[in-house]
Amino acid sequence: MIFQPFRASNDTLDDPIELRRRIENEGYLFLRKFQDPEKLRDLRLRILERIDSASDWMLPNTKLSEGKVDPTKACTEPDREYQDVYHEVYKLQPFHEIAHSPEVVSLIGKLVESQVFPHPHVIARLWFPNYSKHTTPFHQDFVHFQSNLQMITVWTPLSDCPIELGPLAIVEGSHRVGEVVDHHFSLGAGGQKVSVPESRGIPRCNDFELGDTLIFGCLMVHGALPNTTKDQLRISLDNRYTKKGLPISEHMLTPHLNNGRFTWENVYEGWPEDHKLRYFWKKEKFETIPQDVSFGQKAFEEALDLAGKGDEDAIYALQRVAKQPITIETDPRIRNNSEQAQRRLEEIQPN
Repeated sequence: MIFQPFRASNDTLDDPIELRRRIENEGYLFLRKFQDPEKLRDLRLRILERIDSASDWMLPNTKLSEGKVDPTKACTEPDREYQDVYHEVYKLQPFHEIAHSPEVVSLIGKLVESQVFPHPHVIARLWFPNYSKHTTPFHQDFVHFQSNLQMITVWTPLSDCPIELGPLAIVEGSHRVGEVVDHHFSLGAGGQKVSVPESRGIPRCNDFELGDTLIFGCLMVHGALPNTTKDQLRISLDNRYTKKGLPISEHMLTPHLNNGRFTWENVYEGWPEDHKLRYFWKKEKFETIPQDVSFGQKAFEEALDLAGKGDEDAIYALQRVAKQPITIETDPRIRNNSEQAQRRLEEIQPN
């Protein structure tokens, strides 16, 4: 895929009408140095400190601030070893506070022409180098986060993010389809991809500097480029916002990657009792709607079929599903998928 650079929209920051016109027509806003680099740099260091204390990922005899990791420790979101470290990162107050940064909330307010609701389901991505099969595939956010079609994503790298570190890319104009398109099984975050994304518009990406910010809607086709560095961990945030009062899917009110075993009480351990972000959404009025699991279920069923035909990626994905810890609190659908994955693996890899 050949990428054209983003068009920067800093010149429109004081012109809400033009901001709305650009995101409606082009599907995205790219803003240079929009967020405070020092605040982002400090959060990155806090995250690296938490990773260092909770894992053996970091390369010894290097400065922690360099963010160098041992590639042999590579893991990603479906892996228990990733989730255990990620949950420690998730407890950091600044990680949640940055989603409420005044400059971001104010800008989203201009786009939706209303007060803004930041989703509590904040996300950090901790992407290992040379783990390309697990790069986030091109997709639309709605299949994962749902809630409503006016949802907006803000993507922020926590360091300079040149092409080789794996920044986010978008397909300009792909949002104009106005609906969720077909997604299929894939490795990578979310486990679902759009086929031939470059056929849907103009692929765009470029180097990011610390503070640069990418904003787009939930029907925009987008994905990450692979982290091809030798030993650099790519750390980024993707947070979501919507107009106050619109419906929110129930899973967007839970911690990311919680798997039924990581709760808000776990997140808030050590936080001041009166911290304004503790359960902040409970003060708001909106309709909570069930998560539509059909998107993910379709991808899982495709993986079952592909694994039966010998597809290595699908077999690998089923191995991960099969080894997910199952408890009495586990969702019945997840339990059933785990059992199906185990049966399919036994069929194709008999002892």
